[in-house]
Amino acid sequence: MSLTPLQALDRVVHCLDRVHETGFKAKAFIRAREVLRELPEGELEERSGAGTLTDLDGVGPATARLVQETLRGETAYLDKIEAETVIPITPEGTAYRAALKGDCHLHSTWSDGGATIEAMAATAIALGHDYMVLTDHSARLTIAHGLDRERLIQQLGIIAVMNEDFAARDGAPFRILTGMEVDINLDGTLDLDDDLLAHLDVVVASVHSKLRMESFEMTPRMLAAVASPHVDILGHCTGRLIGKRDPSVFDADRVFAACAESGTAVEINSRPERLDPPFELLERAIAAGCWFSIDSDAHATGQLEWQPHGCDRAAKVGVPIERIVNTMAADDLIAWTRAA
Repeated sequence: MSLTPLQALDRVVHCLDRVHETGFKAKAFIRAREVLRELPEGELEERSGAGTLTDLDGVGPATARLVQETLRGETAYLDKIEAETVIPITPEGTAYRAALKGDCHLHSTWSDGGATIEAMAATAIALGHDYMVLTDHSARLTIAHGLDRERLIQQLGIIAVMNEDFAARDGAPFRILTGMEVDINLDGTLDLDDDLLAHLDVVVASVHSKLRMESFEMTPRMLAAVASPHVDILGHCTGRLIGKRDPSVFDADRVFAACAESGTAVEINSRPERLDPPFELLERAIAAGCWFSIDSDAHATGQLEWQPHGCDRAAKVGVPIERIVNTMAADDLIAWTRAA
């Protein structure tokens, strides 16, 4: 199927997102896409024919070439960037990726994501997922425009309508499961009221503040969170950013033992700057008998393709596939979260 110029631009941005390109090139294509979206009907084609696309502030030669190629039905530039940005995966990791039925941690423009719920869902469907869990941030993370109670309730209503539409379509069913990445407060309580936590399908709990706490403070903070009957997944447990922020310090054996006891899954976070937990902690979580969830933590459509990173890590240390919660079908996953 031929693409429109704006669809081709969307795909270029998607490809740049999946290799975590955040520099000038990505910003230039995003800016050009914004400019071209605002043009009156027919002006893009007229400017392309007249060679005046680059007269528009924010539209450079690469974007103009992509537009002109697309209007001619050509895909040379798009084919090149598609080939250059494929996410590699090992044969061992492929078995894990094939077993995954969904993604339990991702964000939208409702918090700090760069794509709408609709765009994230469309990409998840194209990737072959049966479901995705929408886990925008909770209100305490103000830098991420986290959702307070009222905004979350509004989002839940929108998800319900979208799921009705998915159910009415022909073909394989797809569902958006309700969720949140809820902040773990300093005392281990959660940044959302219990009644809403109980209503959500999947709750990811993560530490985003005071990451340099001493172990004697961080350990009870995390223990309190994973002991909550509402918490289903412990997100990016060390909070590390590779090359930028060291892992948090806590008693991993105690925390993972608590996760195993309470039925809280340990997330294998697939973001390339996180790859959390480190291998040594991942092996200790396996030994503790924990459940796991291999998640993208995507903030853009292209980042939904990051699960191979986590799959390769899981394969390398031998995470039991039968203990990965997002290998479950949606109904089974919800039953698991309700029982855990």
